[in-house]
Amino acid sequence: MIPDRIEDAEWLQRPAVQAIFAALDGAGGRTRAVGGVVRDSLIGRMREHADIDMATELLPVSVLQKAKAAGIATYPTGIDHGTVTLRLDETTVEVTTLRQDVETDGRHAQVSFGTDWVADAERRDFTINALYCHADGRLFDPLGGAGDLINGRVRFIGDAATRIAEDGLRVYRFFRFSASHGAEQFDPDGLEACRNAAEDLDHISRERVGAEMMRMLALPQVAKTIGLMDHLGLVRIEPGAAQALLRYESLGGRAATARMALLGRDGLDLRQADWRLSKAVITHAERIGEAASLLRRGDVAWAAYRFGEDAVEGLAVAASEDGWPRERLAELARELGRLPVAPLPVGGADLEARGMRPGPDMGAALGRIERAWVESEFSLTKDELLERIFH
Repeated sequence: MIPDRIEDAEWLQRPAVQAIFAALDGAGGRTRAVGGVVRDSLIGRMREHADIDMATELLPVSVLQKAKAAGIATYPTGIDHGTVTLRLDETTVEVTTLRQDVETDGRHAQVSFGTDWVADAERRDFTINALYCHADGRLFDPLGGAGDLINGRVRFIGDAATRIAEDGLRVYRFFRFSASHGAEQFDPDGLEACRNAAEDLDHISRERVGAEMMRMLALPQVAKTIGLMDHLGLVRIEPGAAQALLRYESLGGRAATARMALLGRDGLDLRQADWRLSKAVITHAERIGEAASLLRRGDVAWAAYRFGEDAVEGLAVAASEDGWPRERLAELARELGRLPVAPLPVGGADLEARGMRPGPDMGAALGRIERAWVESEFSLTKDELLERIFH
């Protein structure tokens, strides 16, 4: 059964959302919710803190005026492109005037405003994202997106090559949505268009590509998708990485930074350049990879001491890379879980109090203390550790 309305969606029942609808002539159908919040509500897969987007026949100036008159805070965040951000209570909504493309160069589009809902839908990327709903939850589905959504089909609107020419990032979005909403099944026409466009995407902002890839890597299942993207030259992964990703998913893993470690630790610098990722993201992936290396050698206490919670993902990465039997994984997981990791109880001040001066000798002494502390699995007391140096 293809639904004709959204039922019991929390966001749609909020007084703030209904007040925004009312202020913008929602009762007359001139303003409707659109996109991801509608799509995911239909299949009961709402993300926490999901963005709420609305489309409207009203011009941006009219949106500002009507919202202000209703006591709704307004922010002209993208007013040149028809977008106004509204905030009421704790709810934020982006409202965009209906548009149709006049000209596009694959990165930026010149648009004109209008009142044609079908034309607005036709300028979007996939049918599952061209879903609208009224204030009462009634669905407006001009392009058959609800049927595609229920059937797990991610289909470009109109001609796939044309949609990609309008914005090359849609290639990456095709693969992300095919993983998130298509069970890693790929529409043949869309896949062929992506294949043809794969070598002509250098103009896309690397930051935009990186944002898409990080969202993709956080999905429950993505190994098949990444393997196909590697085959098309859209990502670069090391040999065996796709199989390691499959094993990681079979363990229930879904951390994006752990998957980055699985794609190849030697390629993290390359990925930072390709995707313009933050240093914090790269460092996190490196920590997981280093923890995996320690656990692979059986140095469980050192992995726990140096990397804390990251050692848990490191364990999954090591098991996935090396194809461990479940018995070995379970044994090391139990060992990791029972370790009462605590900060080193001895510091330089303790050694100074015993007459040792700062310098190389103190550094070496602290290294021996740390080694004894970890190798005892954090069981030695402060006095026992100091005794090893001074007696």
